[in-house]
Amino acid sequence: MELMEQTVTGVPQEQTYAISQWHDTDEIYRRLYALIGQPMRPIRRDKMQEFLRYFDEQCQRSKALTDEAKQVIPGGVQHNLAFNYPFPIAIRKADGAYLWDEDGHRYIDFLQAGGPTLLGSNYAPVREKVAALIEECSPVTGLFHEYELKLAQKIQQHMPNIEMFRMLGSGTEGVMAAIRAARVHTGHRKVIKVGGAYHGWSDQMVYALHIPGTGRLEAKGIPRKANAHTQEFYPNNLDKLRRKLQMNRLRGGTAAVIVEPVGPESGTRPIPFDFNQQVRALCDEFGALLIFDEVVTGFRLGLGGAQGYFGVKPDLTVFGKCITGGYPMAGGVGGRKDIMLHFAAGIGGTGERAYIGGTLSANPMSCAAGYFAIEEMERTNAAVVAGRAGDRLTKGLQSIIERLNLPFVAYNQGSIVHLETSGVMLLDFKNPLKLMREVKPRKHMMEEMGAAYLANGMITLAGSRLYTSMADTDAVVDEALNRFEMVFSAVEGVH
Repeated sequence: MELMEQTVTGVPQEQTYAISQWHDTDEIYRRLYALIGQPMRPIRRDKMQEFLRYFDEQCQRSKALTDEAKQVIPGGVQHNLAFNYPFPIAIRKADGAYLWDEDGHRYIDFLQAGGPTLLGSNYAPVREKVAALIEECSPVTGLFHEYELKLAQKIQQHMPNIEMFRMLGSGTEGVMAAIRAARVHTGHRKVIKVGGAYHGWSDQMVYALHIPGTGRLEAKGIPRKANAHTQEFYPNNLDKLRRKLQMNRLRGGTAAVIVEPVGPESGTRPIPFDFNQQVRALCDEFGALLIFDEVVTGFRLGLGGAQGYFGVKPDLTVFGKCITGGYPMAGGVGGRKDIMLHFAAGIGGTGERAYIGGTLSANPMSCAAGYFAIEEMERTNAAVVAGRAGDRLTKGLQSIIERLNLPFVAYNQGSIVHLETSGVMLLDFKNPLKLMREVKPRKHMMEEMGAAYLANGMITLAGSRLYTSMADTDAVVDEALNRFEMVFSAVEGVH
């Protein structure tokens, strides 16, 4: 049998996506519902106090900085990802698979800036090229730069569905622009999302955040009319989506359906493999546009994104995070030419114009960083390498959970690894009494687990999601698994 051609990383060239095998979605839900159907299994109080002492005794510089920051920054940090229980950790250095805090402690970095640093943090081959460009051109000029073109061409090369691309400053802006274009193009107003999904913090999308059925619960400061045309359907409930589309047809039509293509909250509520194909078919039937929010999955699942992996053609694709490989001003929207032309810049635009702006969008630094990062992903097969690390980490976590007879659930979509210990993200308004009774204690348990991981040298996203990168070698993953076992061994009921 002829051997497959190997890349420089030793991963088969024929494997182009991070996901080696799609998970058994029904089995994952069976285990997740079993988790929230039983009492919580938090860390023993004596061990939790031991973990918390680490922060008091070993992280004094971080505490001093963030305490001082509370005087001038609301809550002491600028972004939700930066909050850690019992207090935020201040980072001084990043390199590959690791972060170092202000007190000199090294951590395995499974946050990876919320997902964009697929190549690993502070990746030198990209950093050096970006630094050279800044030295010559400066980070921003306010005028056109060659790398705007080169990045757009690079994206189109790998995602042929994207006939045109417009760079913006964030995923939130990308979603805003995509919805605006969909409304202009279709002449319709309604936008349907999956309950619990996160599509940024614009007025129209702060609706049914994190927990399905919550509607405007978190829409403080947002007038009702701002998201009056935003609707939700419960995860994986295609019958409910059909009914929404049918009702909207009687009320003027649906502009777009927007999905995270691996499921809400980056797959925290996973989907069956054919979910996106079925949503595509419903959009075609009812004349709605399909928007893929690939803020996390774009390039992380592979150079073709989730749309390439699932073989589904969205009308518009939203980018964020990964579009610049972790450099600032990371966002944009791409798609069909006839829709994207609504974004034509200049006074008047082309046809019916969907106005968008952004003085620092598509600056030389961001566009060059994105171009160089994608080049490195091509050269190294980074998505597949990171996915292999995600597989190894997930299998190791599953083994520990089984050996210690814990109800926890670990699964992954390539380099997006989910570790559910409290199950708080699985609560919803189908059982409102359980939701109201358990959401706070389960959320606090998740925060405590995150603190325990941190005290044992690992940084995660909110204690329940882990992003692997190309820098996560087998040795890094195995070191992490040893640390996870130390934490899980401290859980109530483990002997």
